Amino acid sequence: MGQSLHKPRNKAADSSMSSFSSSSKYSRRAYHAGSWYDSDKNTLDATLSKFLADASKNITPSNNSTEGIPRACICPHAGFSYSGPTAAYSYLALKEALERNPSIRTVVVLHPSHHVYLESCAVSGASTIETPIMNLAVDDALRDQLLSTGKFEIMNQRVDEREHSGEMQYPFIAKILMSVCSQEEIKVLPIMVGSIRTSKEEFYGKLIASYLANESIFTVISSDFCHYGQRFSYSPRPKPSEVSEQGINELFEYIEYIDRKGMDLIELQRPGAFADYFREYSNTICGRHPIAVWLNAVVANSENGTEALDVRFVRYAQSSRVRSNNDSSVSYASAVARVTGS
Repeated sequence: MGQSLHKPRNKAADSSMSSFSSSSKYSRRAYHAGSWYDSDKNTLDATLSKFLADASKNITPSNNSTEGIPRACICPHAGFSYSGPTAAYSYLALKEALERNPSIRTVVVLHPSHHVYLESCAVSGASTIETPIMNLAVDDALRDQLLSTGKFEIMNQRVDEREHSGEMQYPFIAKILMSVCSQEEIKVLPIMVGSIRTSKEEFYGKLIASYLANESIFTVISSDFCHYGQRFSYSPRPKPSEVSEQGINELFEYIEYIDRKGMDLIELQRPGAFADYFREYSNTICGRHPIAVWLNAVVANSENGTEALDVRFVRYAQSSRVRSNNDSSVSYASAVARVTGS
């Protein structure tokens, strides 16, 4: 099962015009089942149960607040053997949200594009999303509302199924839904966020802000963090000042240092500073654009008094400890956003 997949291909390599269409609806197959996660229902269910049970034992007041109702989570999307234990911390928040907010009817999944060039955002064209746990219905009504803005494209089946960053959320969502509520009550809507400019991140964030602030919607933002090593074309070394000031002795410590600088800006809800951070460090956070769109939506809702959230990272891990430039790793982080003052 993969740590992660490759960077998005460039515009010349994969044209968006042939990848998005208004074609008829389809049932999205569990394309990565059997490789990135188990295809057997019972085996997968047991694996996810263990991840969730282990995470539940480790939740403490220092890494989790139980005051406000959870409204969103940031969650990794690598193979479950790598990122599943970290992802479980995010999905405990979805479980809590469903238990405390019976109004939830839709889980929106904001995810990046690893394979196709996209200068906007695209909704899934599926009517059903298949998982080994159970199938998930897609929210047609919300999709139609977003399409009516004229600013969203529609993924075709091939694009939808090849993209793992959405799919790695669906088994966890299915597992939580089965454990908490009637499976017919809750629908999902995947939204692919392309490699868009900072101005477009702000535009789309403001565009979807009112939807995400609706108490009937819970949002999952899919992203891994630093992809370090030669195979990811990213092998920065710490500056002498960082070594002395931060006490960095190993490369895996530097990777965490870089990641946490970005994580701090997410917690502070500063999308502009988050964009500046990428200009300084070029960190290979593959879901940077979905995160930025969501952050802009959070800020918009806060500024207009619709909803204020507290964002807190509750878990961080690396696939391996990098000690030389010959090593590689992918970082995984889970965050939970809660309503303040609830």
